[in-house]
Amino acid sequence: MADLFAAAGLDKAGYRPLADRLRPQRLSEVVGQTHVIGPDGALSRLIAGSGLGSLILWGPPGTGKTTLARLLASEIGCEFEQVSAIHTGVSDLKKAFDAARARRLQGRNTLLFVDEIHRFNRAQQDSFLPVMEDGTIILVGATTENPSFELNAALLSRARVLVFHALDGEALRQLLKRAEAFEGKALPLDDEARDLLISFADGDGRSLLTLAEDVWRGASANSIVTADELARFFQRRAPRYDKSRDAHYDLISALHKSVRGSDPDAALYWFARMIDAGEDPLYLGRRLVRMAIEDIGLADPQALVHANAAKEAYDYLGSPEGELALANTVVYLATAPKSNAAYMAYKAAMKAAKANGSLAPPKIILNAPTALTKAEGYGTGYIYDHDTPEAFSGQDYFPDALTTRSYYAPPDRGFEREIAKRLGYWAKLRKEKRE
Repeated sequence: MADLFAAAGLDKAGYRPLADRLRPQRLSEVVGQTHVIGPDGALSRLIAGSGLGSLILWGPPGTGKTTLARLLASEIGCEFEQVSAIHTGVSDLKKAFDAARARRLQGRNTLLFVDEIHRFNRAQQDSFLPVMEDGTIILVGATTENPSFELNAALLSRARVLVFHALDGEALRQLLKRAEAFEGKALPLDDEARDLLISFADGDGRSLLTLAEDVWRGASANSIVTADELARFFQRRAPRYDKSRDAHYDLISALHKSVRGSDPDAALYWFARMIDAGEDPLYLGRRLVRMAIEDIGLADPQALVHANAAKEAYDYLGSPEGELALANTVVYLATAPKSNAAYMAYKAAMKAAKANGSLAPPKIILNAPTALTKAEGYGTGYIYDHDTPEAFSGQDYFPDALTTRSYYAPPDRGFEREIAKRLGYWAKLRKEKRE
């Protein structure tokens, strides 16, 4: 590989990365995010309508949030000022607010772009409220984290949240073509290597341009790089995935819903995505146990057995062999009959228990270990079910004030079809015995 790629070395003084040099100069040049800036996009309608208010741009890195903020300032005729929550304190914010007030007195408005706004604490976030309310600034905040969890409700109530998506393959290909036109030369990649480069970027446009620049720097003259050579050169960058952040919860949600939706292929895809990103397989094992309980329940009692066995198999085998046991369970759960009847029954019973927590059990089902409790009537009239012909007495076990309730309603699917038959049989017997 040494003869194909040379060491990149240090950048020359004054060098600007390709991603910065290729930054769009007009909104029409922005790649992707058509749901925001397309002809019918949310932001396009705001600009064409009554005017632009404060915004929170939420999305993964490299999707154009900073670029869009700069272009917006130009589009609506505002001075652009940028701060980063990583390097900015309260005193810096006050200086920015004072500068915006001075501009306002001169008839100029200020668009204040705050990168990583979620890193500000609650008090710092509150400092934006007065200058947003009186129009001193138009705030445009960028965050990679869910604003609902990371930003004050007061701040969110004064700003509109626009969601940015990771760039899809088509948008990234378009960005590569623009880079090649800008540089006046094609990337020395065959088709497979080009697709691999795009996959390495993982939806991040800035990352893609950085990778492309590295290819131009390192490729030997008149050579065409193959996918295998590209993978060795970059040592295969890991997908964007933070096990403590949104990507983690997004992928486990996708896996859970694919299992619930009985789509084994999609479920395997999301499972593989998480394994490939370095997720703890035992975490996935625990989540599969939860799926077996919540979404399959008694429709297939073996689902929980299967999930627990897979977790134990992974404990025994470790990676990578044990991952196959978990993958088997993903398929088993996705193809199993589904029922949340027991789950919903438990929730309903818990709600009733919280509302009626002071009610005592009926005396008929209480033991009478002492003379006093026997005198109080504990256990009087209790029928031992095994002494009846059907091993079913039909007694009422609810508190006297509640009488009989029904929480569990099994569907006519899987093993619960048999349970429904049993319940129907017992309901018939109970009615006969109580008449």
